[in-house]
Amino acid sequence: MSCGNAHETDCSEVLDHLYEYLDEEMSDDACAKFREHFDECHPCLEKYGLEVAVKKLVKRCCGSDDVPSDLRSKVMMRIELVRRGEDVSEHGTLSAEITTTEAPSA
Repeated sequence: MSCGNAHETDCSEVLDHLYEYLDEEMSDDACAKFREHFDECHPCLEKYGLEVAVKKLVKRCCGSDDVPSDLRSKVMMRIELVRRGEDVSEHGTLSAEITTTEAPSA
């Protein structure tokens, strides 16, 4: 996505790293670049606002659920594989791992 205007930080870069920004996983310099971009780019600001709303909704609806530590480590491993550009399908499906990790229902 691009708004068609030239920015110091391209729209596609901002949207590719939006969750890193939302999760405060970026350097202060990178965050400043993103804030500047949002100040001048209405479409990216709207996308940011939508993602903030979704994140708040998920937290409100699911925030009290305890996540098994082994599930968390599996998810983090998948994220790392994706970041490195590896094919996660070679490592099995996460949904199968989630099913085996979940506690049986009463």
